[in-house]
Amino acid sequence: MSSNRGDYNEQCPYSLSPVSIKSQKLLRSPRKATRKISKIPFKVLDAPELQDDFYLNLVDWSAQNVLAVGLGSCVYLWSACTSQVTRLCDLSSDSNTITSVSWSERGHQLAVGTQHGYVTVWDVAASKQVNKLQGHSARVGALAWNGDVLSSGSRDRLIMQRDTRTPSQVPERRLAGHRQEVCGLKWSPDNQYLASGGNDNRLYVWNQHSSSPVHSYSEHMAAVKAIAWSPHHHGLLASGGGTADRCIRFWNTLTGQPMQCVDTGSQVCNLAWSKHSSELVSTHGYSQNQILVWKYPSLTQVAKLTGHSYRVLYLALSPDGEAIVTGAGDETLRFWNVFSKARSQKENKSVLNLFTNIR
Repeated sequence: MSSNRGDYNEQCPYSLSPVSIKSQKLLRSPRKATRKISKIPFKVLDAPELQDDFYLNLVDWSAQNVLAVGLGSCVYLWSACTSQVTRLCDLSSDSNTITSVSWSERGHQLAVGTQHGYVTVWDVAASKQVNKLQGHSARVGALAWNGDVLSSGSRDRLIMQRDTRTPSQVPERRLAGHRQEVCGLKWSPDNQYLASGGNDNRLYVWNQHSSSPVHSYSEHMAAVKAIAWSPHHHGLLASGGGTADRCIRFWNTLTGQPMQCVDTGSQVCNLAWSKHSSELVSTHGYSQNQILVWKYPSLTQVAKLTGHSYRVLYLALSPDGEAIVTGAGDETLRFWNVFSKARSQKENKSVLNLFTNIR
């Protein structure tokens, strides 16, 4: 009968250690340095009138390195390259407020959702409104682009998909399924599937053709606003639940199977995957208002960042994939370096010369 002990003795007959030579070598080898994530933001900006409303999506960062923020009845743009601040629109004359903002994939157009239920589309270079999409009967808190087609989710419980080109080349679609306000909306990286989350605690996955969801998940026990598709694992979707739930759940949307689940201990407001590594960031509300960085699939916590004094309701990823911006009802925007360096050093520097003031 052979034993492991015999194996050790063959390798080193006089060793008294129960640890094999191979394992001893491994233990002596230098550990790969763990990445240090700074606990303090590299920039903090004032954002007066940034609303403390869980159901809104008021911050987005474009491929052209411009941040859009909805403050009250206005949308402001900050260029990370020039530090310039511009006001894109002001809806106060219409007694209206901004409820969502979303950049098109190339970053040349911005969609703006409003309290009154209409959505405007802006050509940012020309500072010109190019489209006004009517159809929702209540506020539009979630927006997601798929090429020229814009999906919008509303308190009226509908998701509408409309072609923003004029004349429209794709017929309008209405997706009815949620029984309460739609607060999360994300297209998959291959633009084939749309994930939607609602105040009815439901997470739905829709394809481009069917008028009913291809997957329906009811495991969350609170509103689902936080939704993020993995850019690394085809069909992998992460979602987070509100105060009564606190969990981040992972789904294989190719098979429909639920995967991992982690209880974060507080309301999950947003999720975003790293572009360069298998990590994701979550932002939280009651009770710690924290920002957590996770490794996937182990779900070990890489970092915990605190500083916001209100729920961290807003999150956007920089175009180089290295920094995030977070926003809260404490009326601040905070910029953090959380993900590993992108491949190009030149790109990395561009995020750091951000803007100094608002308005």
